Amino acid sequence: MEQMEAGLPEFPRGTEDWSTAARVAALCAEFRPDVEEEQVADEAGSCYNCRYRRWSVDSITCCKRQRPG
Repeated sequence: MEQMEAGLPEFPRGTEDWSTAARVAALCAEFRPDVEEEQVADEAGSCYNCRYRRWSVDSITCCKRQRPG
């Protein structure tokens, strides 16, 4: 994953690469599904459905390393 200016990893494939987002989430030890109302991908295990992702205009940013404790 590429780094944004703030040092947070940004998903380099944008908001429409469903298969890659699912593969990355399957390899992520810190993936946690967001509440069902916030999920957008058909696959529950997808970066697009992670509670630690934040949407931007062009992609998503992973904030899992920014959470407390």
